[in-house]
Amino acid sequence: MTRLLAAFALLFSLLPGLAVARDIPLATGWRFVKQDAPGAERPDFNDQGWTRVTVPHTYNAEDSGIGGSKARGEPEGAYYRGPAWYRLTIDHKPEANTRYLLHFGGVTLKADVYLNGQLLGRHAGGYAAFRFDATSALKPGANLLAVRVDNARNTSISPLNGDFNVFGGLYRAVKLIATPDLHIDRLDHAGPGVAARTLSLAKGSATIGVTTLIANDRAGAATLTVATRVIDANGKTVATVRKPVNVAAGAHDRVEQQLRLTDPKLWQGRSAPYLYRAVSEVVERGKAIDSVTVPLGVRTVGITKDGRFELNGKPYPLRGANLQHPVRFGRGPIVTDAEIDEDLQLMFDMGSTGIRLAHMQHPPRVYERADEIGLLLLTEVPLIDDHDPSDAFRENLVQQMRELIAQNISHPSVALWGIGNEIRKSDQYSNRILAELQSTAKTLDPLRPTTYAHCCLEDTDPIAQHSDTVSYNRYFGWYWDKSEDIGPWADTLHAKLPGRPIGISEYGAGASILHQEDPVLKRPESNGYWHPEQYQTDFHEKHWREIAKRPFLWSTFVWVGIDFTSFKRNEGDRPAINDKGLVTEDRKTRKDAWYWYQANWSEAPMLHITSRRDVSKRIPTAKVRVYSNLPTVRLRLNGGAWTELKVEDHIAVWPITLARGANVVEASATAPDGKVLADRVTWGFTARP
Repeated sequence: MTRLLAAFALLFSLLPGLAVARDIPLATGWRFVKQDAPGAERPDFNDQGWTRVTVPHTYNAEDSGIGGSKARGEPEGAYYRGPAWYRLTIDHKPEANTRYLLHFGGVTLKADVYLNGQLLGRHAGGYAAFRFDATSALKPGANLLAVRVDNARNTSISPLNGDFNVFGGLYRAVKLIATPDLHIDRLDHAGPGVAARTLSLAKGSATIGVTTLIANDRAGAATLTVATRVIDANGKTVATVRKPVNVAAGAHDRVEQQLRLTDPKLWQGRSAPYLYRAVSEVVERGKAIDSVTVPLGVRTVGITKDGRFELNGKPYPLRGANLQHPVRFGRGPIVTDAEIDEDLQLMFDMGSTGIRLAHMQHPPRVYERADEIGLLLLTEVPLIDDHDPSDAFRENLVQQMRELIAQNISHPSVALWGIGNEIRKSDQYSNRILAELQSTAKTLDPLRPTTYAHCCLEDTDPIAQHSDTVSYNRYFGWYWDKSEDIGPWADTLHAKLPGRPIGISEYGAGASILHQEDPVLKRPESNGYWHPEQYQTDFHEKHWREIAKRPFLWSTFVWVGIDFTSFKRNEGDRPAINDKGLVTEDRKTRKDAWYWYQANWSEAPMLHITSRRDVSKRIPTAKVRVYSNLPTVRLRLNGGAWTELKVEDHIAVWPITLARGANVVEASATAPDGKVLADRVTWGFTARP
């Protein structure tokens, strides 16, 4: 028996009677093969030639960064999309009055789960957690868990398309959850079984609603009490409620409770993301036998008909960037909590108030961290570009919407549910899908608005009318027309749709930090190999100036926060990368456009000289451009006298003449607290003979 299996046996032996639910990680000891293996579900199957792996694991790690399959000379889409198998032996000592659930944090795209040769269930959809009850299939001693994974395109599973790689594997944690046989139900679309939300705010008080799902897996009826309490950030209980419940044998119950908080501290976004916790317990004969804790932020969200987003009944600008599903070079979606925190901090430091999570459910840590730092989230199901007319495809999407909401409803950071992105055809099937997703979202959560990201058809097409709000993916100045056209377009649309909240869910331009051209002579080809950073900077300067003038836009999200892997791409400085990010894929470089938004959005004093990577100037005359949110900056060249300049619209411009050789440009500014900010660049100029 391996050390891991021995640890499992010891853990189970220490749980007589099982007072509360426990998680047993299933991380090590797995065997893996990247191919189909008929019969691999059988315990007697020989897997000795398979590779030993640790879960989380993806079999597309080599396609997760600089170049991917194209860098290896393979054709577009050549990265492996097909079946693979995972097997693990679990040593088990059954405990009386206990249920065992197998939890999978994420499997792309389809999973067939077997225990001791018995099919426990199938799950379709790559981005939500799912669980199966393994109690009856587990036996004393060694148990063989086998999982067939398949990330191939499947017309019954969404997404069918997308500007990203589909990384196959058990790419999030797998664990065994042990619960009492009278317990909080964790099988409701793999949610925690408890949902907490703010029902209403009044002066000096808040009404909190808590829903607790109860399951009685005993042979007889059970009498219990659902005890719920709200705990503040200091660990103090500030509200309690108890409700007696009778649950028949083998039955489920839904327990609704309300609590009143006096003088609550509100969750107010970036400035004050105060978090409570809601704890629900199953109490039997005076003893708590099961418990679940979920986050609680006392807050309300809404969007007025004139396009104003409101947090706690007050206007709150919703602006930021899109983040694709987190991926890291060489590891794909196998990311740590610290790396997720880094990504969100990059957006926070830029001054974002929100993030659009494109285009699917993200890892749990994204939602947890957004709760903690006060970033509002738009999170959506993976209905992207294409759809299949079958009932199976539509039902799969509804399932994924139910999972998204069940698993994330308690997070105060979640502001809107997204029902789709860029559907390319408006027919009866697409409209039916969107109508059902809208109905599902509003039934499960009437307190949050919904939205849809529209593109590629008429702005007022029927597919853009199902959600509570609509937002648009528009790339003026990159794929068509001029950057400044975003403003007149928004005015025209606003006039066509009076009373309909509209936002901008995507706008952006590609940029390579290796491509420098100052000034840019013409708009680069979007699918070409020359993507100068200065063009992206100019693009965003012009876009934000137009957007900022139009308060009727309820949201604005840059595409995209961080460069990411996409097998479809063959442009910019390397293939298989979408380079529209404000930050490079390795997170080491914040492009100039990132600082433009920081100057406009952040309250923290900042100073940044642009075009710092254009180190070899072609002509002696240059313009120093400085971003700042301070009223004045000071500049000097090659140690000369300081020149003070007024900052206008967050930019100061200083014409200079470069000497031959290296030229040092310095910038300085004084913050209100007296702290001096400084920046410097070195530019070279060599006159042609």
